[in-house]
Amino acid sequence: MDKISVLSSKRHALLLRLLKKEGVNIPETKIPDRRKDAKALPLSYAQQRLWFLNQLEPDNSFYNIPAAVRLTGRLSASALEQALSEIVRRHEVLRTTFPVVNGQPFQVITPHCPFRLPVVDLTALPETDREAQARRILSMEARRPFDLSSGPLFRAGILRLAEQDHILHLNVHHIVFDGKSIGIFFREFEILYAAFSVGKASPLPELPVQYADYALWQRDWLQGPLLERQLYYWKQRLADAPPVLDLTTDYQRPQMPSYRGALKTFHLSPELCESVRALSRGERATTFMTLLAAWVLLLSFYTEQEDIVLGTDIAGRNRAEFEELIGFFANQLVLRTDLSGNPSFCELLNRVRVMTLGAYAHQDLPFEHLVKELKPKRELGRSPLFQIKFMLEDEPAAPLALAGLGQKPVTVETGAAKFDVLLTIFSWQRTLYGSLEYNTDLFEAGHITRIVEEFRLMLSYVVKNPEATLHTFKEKLGDARKRQFKEKAAQLKASRDLRHKHVGLIRAVRTEE
Repeated sequence: MDKISVLSSKRHALLLRLLKKEGVNIPETKIPDRRKDAKALPLSYAQQRLWFLNQLEPDNSFYNIPAAVRLTGRLSASALEQALSEIVRRHEVLRTTFPVVNGQPFQVITPHCPFRLPVVDLTALPETDREAQARRILSMEARRPFDLSSGPLFRAGILRLAEQDHILHLNVHHIVFDGKSIGIFFREFEILYAAFSVGKASPLPELPVQYADYALWQRDWLQGPLLERQLYYWKQRLADAPPVLDLTTDYQRPQMPSYRGALKTFHLSPELCESVRALSRGERATTFMTLLAAWVLLLSFYTEQEDIVLGTDIAGRNRAEFEELIGFFANQLVLRTDLSGNPSFCELLNRVRVMTLGAYAHQDLPFEHLVKELKPKRELGRSPLFQIKFMLEDEPAAPLALAGLGQKPVTVETGAAKFDVLLTIFSWQRTLYGSLEYNTDLFEAGHITRIVEEFRLMLSYVVKNPEATLHTFKEKLGDARKRQFKEKAAQLKASRDLRHKHVGLIRAVRTEE
């Protein structure tokens, strides 16, 4: 699934207060129901961008969002199917398609009909073969493309491995779903399954607005002086920005990108996690800002650039009416950091804090508007404005709590990479862990492993010596590389010496014979 930043209502309110202290006020507005007056339902700006990208590669699975959970215990298949059906009924966006009329796509909401959950029974296979076959099916389902014009854009199924062992798998197109939607979906699923499994009605209230209301509202709201202010900020902010972050790759960039990708996961130690949070508190920064500053510093070391441009996602749910809606609200922000002048890490962190707050305050400009306005030079296989992305998933969805069932998430990879590199840090129960998604057309796995190791190392340096200058940190990282090179050289020499010793012994034995 596409890994993106989300803010709860409480954290969003905290952000608004922080922005207000910085002199930035963001007005709250109500969302009226406009659909009854609309002759046609347009796409939101985010949906429009994905629809356009889909036209370029119509049979791709880049924007599939797969998920799976293993359920052990006595499963009520009827309650499961009923819960999924009710979610699809409640959220119109999950039964929306995007046909084209006179060259323009529109949202068409299909009438609700009961959702049927297909079951694939693997119990006829030998027990040792069931796991492998389940993995093959999950991988195949994750990569199966969607047809945006005819749908459906939400799929689900059950794999039956034993009488009390099942895997529920989902796949949704990003055009109707985002990171925050994952939490909403499973929270409602948990409540509905609990009710339906004992014969009760749904306890969930009807939704006051739907995603189509948001799409109409967004187009009415984002115009005039508001749009001009947003555009002015980003034009000033990104003036003369470097078009490319020159990160050394292992392979030459192909003329026709395949978007094949892989994932490297890692954890940060509890001590390092606490040190990162302590430094953030002391510098009036968020954990996101501190991690971003360390990542930017590492990229500056790799590229020898002092003007670093990255991308990130922001939830885009800055109105209370959107909090409980499934849909594609997320927007991409461009984060440009100035590392010139050899500042201390504390000074760099302050620059990142100011830059990030400014970006948050102007988050409503759709990314596609920005690209259209700035007209960056387009190159096949390179995303415009930035090629490397950083995200913090601050509140991943809590584990399911289905009555009478044990649950365990199942990792499902799409095997795709939409960017050169995407670093995602997950924050959960005081721990920090991460994943580095990378384009396998460009990077070898060993290269990515070294980046992960050096990111950990850079973090440990900056939290221990935040007043040290950037040049100092780069020297430390260079020294660490030299030590590592010497250690590997010594290991290779020892291995060669041992091999030569064995060869000598063999020759001596043969001579004796």
